[in-house]
Order: sequence, then C-alpha cells, then structure tokens
Amino acid sequence: MTNDAPANAGNVVVVGATSSVARATAGEFARAGHGVILAARDMDANERMASDLRVRYETPVETVAFEADDLTEHAQLLERCQERADGPIDGIVFCAGFMDEQAAAQDGFAVAHRTIDVNYTAAVAVIEPFAAHFEERRSGFIAVLGSVAGDRGRQSNYIYGSAKAGLHAYLEGLRNRLFPADVFVTTVKPGFMDTKMSFGLPGLFLVMSPEAAGKAIYKAIHNRKNVAYVPWFWRYIMLIIRHVPEFVFKRMKM
Repeated sequence: MTNDAPANAGNVVVVGATSSVARATAGEFARAGHGVILAARDMDANERMASDLRVRYETPVETVAFEADDLTEHAQLLERCQERADGPIDGIVFCAGFMDEQAAAQDGFAVAHRTIDVNYTAAVAVIEPFAAHFEERRSGFIAVLGSVAGDRGRQSNYIYGSAKAGLHAYLEGLRNRLFPADVFVTTVKPGFMDTKMSFGLPGLFLVMSPEAAGKAIYKAIHNRKNVAYVPWFWRYIMLIIRHVPEFVFKRMKM
C-alpha cells in the first residue's frame, strides 16, 4: 500500500501506544505518511503493532519502552525517541492513562496516588521536554487525551476527574505559552469509549469505538483544534452539566 503524504512528513510520538485508542490514532498518522514512534510498557505488543503499521502503510515505525508509573525516566523520553527517529519529531500524542473504580480510589490511597501520577504527573513530566524542544524549533504539536470527567467533579469518579481537570488547566497554560512559537496544543476530551479501561463500568451510554475516536483525534490535530470533544456532541452534554447550579448538582446521582 502506498500513500500520498509529503516526503518530508515528520515523526509523531504516540505515548501509551498499545491502548486501543492510541493504536487507532497511530494508524491514522501512519496512513498519512508520518513516521511513528510508539512508546509503551508492553514491548511485545508494541513491536507487533509496529510491524503491522510498517507493512500496512509502508512508513517508518519505531518503538521505545515507556512505563507511566516510573516518573524518573520521563524526562529522557524525548532523547530516546530522537535516537530512534529517522528525521525530526513534529509532534507528540499522549494517550497514557489509568482509571480504577472510584470506591477503590477512596478506600486506598495507593490507587488514588497512581490515578494522579499517571493521568497528571506523568503527562507533565513527559510533555515539558517536548514543549521546550518545539518552542525552540518554533514548530510542532502536542495533543493529550484528557476526559469529559475533568469538566466537573462528580461523585462517581471525582479522583480520576480531578487529575484530568488539573491536566486540562496545565494544557491551557501550555497552549498560552507556546502560541507565540507557532506550536499548537490540542486537549482531547473523550466521552465514553469502548476500551479495556471502561469495560464493565456502569452507566455508560453513547459509547464510541476506538477506530472512530482515532479518526476524530487525528482530524482535531490536523485542524489545529484547541479543545476537541470526542465525539463532538459531548461538548454540549458537558455544557449542560457544567451549568447545573451547585445547590442542585450536589443532590444529583452522577
């Protein structure tokens, strides 16, 4: 299979690459002719995915090990990706995440701690070196998977949601910082998706497939969106939820 991408299409780093949504997003970049660097913990799955993308789209695909829980290694991820890349790195898509049941996060701080570390601390530790690199080059993009759960704290997932809310605020400030350097930052806010992380959770509705999410994420990055709800209609669902008065909201079961 061949593609009609420009010969100078740069490399894109996908972090947390073996999740279903990240895999679909990486496929969209590979389809467009970009080189892709897959960063993930499960290197066997990572290598299988890389082999598939190379054959399917005839584009360079490399792999690097990434453990979201190991915060000491995150500052070196950019350097390790540069060592593997054939050409410049033009962007990063951060898809790593962790979510357990709210009750588990309430009952033991270890779960709450990991929820915060993976969804917020790890993201900041990884992204800051990429931000400085792109700022110096005066080009590039950063896209990060947040969540609609970060738009308002709800009793059903407020620890996970608070980590995502912090991530959203971080990305908003980063977008402000990098705008003069022509580096764009996209905050992706998915609704419910059919993934391992959400499997079996109660109350799911309007569930999106990973494949459709990957296409929507790629389109949002391509169109340089600041904030993209995936699917789009979650923007209006969350607009309603955010505007419910607090004296009413605190009585709701959400």
